[in-house]
Amino acid sequence: MTITAPAERRPRRRPGIAGTLTYLVLIAASLVVLVPLAVVFLTSLKTSGEVADGKGALALPDDWLNFSNYVTAFNDGQMLMAFGNTAFILLFSITGTVVIGSMTAYAIDRFDFRLKKLVMALFLVATLVPGVTTQVATFQVVNSFGLFDTRWAPILLYMGTDIVSIYIFLQFIRSIPTSVDEAARLDGANAFTVYRRIILPMLKPAIATVVIIKGITTYNDFYVPFLYMPSEELGTMSTALFRFKGPFGAHWETISAGAVLVIVPTLVVFLFLQRYIYNGFAQGSGK
Repeated sequence: MTITAPAERRPRRRPGIAGTLTYLVLIAASLVVLVPLAVVFLTSLKTSGEVADGKGALALPDDWLNFSNYVTAFNDGQMLMAFGNTAFILLFSITGTVVIGSMTAYAIDRFDFRLKKLVMALFLVATLVPGVTTQVATFQVVNSFGLFDTRWAPILLYMGTDIVSIYIFLQFIRSIPTSVDEAARLDGANAFTVYRRIILPMLKPAIATVVIIKGITTYNDFYVPFLYMPSEELGTMSTALFRFKGPFGAHWETISAGAVLVIVPTLVVFLFLQRYIYNGFAQGSGK
């Protein structure tokens, strides 16, 4: 029978100045994000009298079960119709972005053609040019196609202007060996079959990343739906919230309730799918 001596306990190192500063920065960053959300949530539960009494934005409401502001925001703001329009735009925009972005990245990486370097340079230039500077020409093009004040206008713009998604797919495709393509070609597969049966299934991490990032960006976008869909029946979640400025211009409790209704779906999706976002970016940078 052998007796082992107890392991020596190492003294815990006290956090130094660097560790303390790290925690302070993290706490400050968390407060910057959480305090505005807390103000919006608390305001949504208050009455108009509580908002106007001047006690402060972080003052607690008298009734924590006061959901009348949410009912007003949902009914008068036509949130259900706005959510349907947003879901319609999201479905076609994300699907088109995945198909177009993955096909474009596959063609750039796997094929040699004239002006290939010029095309890559133009993609880089497109990411550097502010979108606002081209809105006059873009509006004229959309209007000439007869798509103004339709849901297809933002769908077309979202699908055709996402250069970042192309670069995300390009990073993943470059990590796939070309020998996989050559083996499929020997079996008689053409270029489209290789893309559909081999390349696309191997892009699942990239697709998950693009779907989440593109979905959140499209859901929160205000400028494009507001400019190209001015009709009330075509409002999205962001533009429906903006319309509270008219009949509810001074009723911040109703505006805050509408803001919470807009925030909740995005927050729920992010909490459930955040690991896919982090894993997708990590794998993309590693590859």
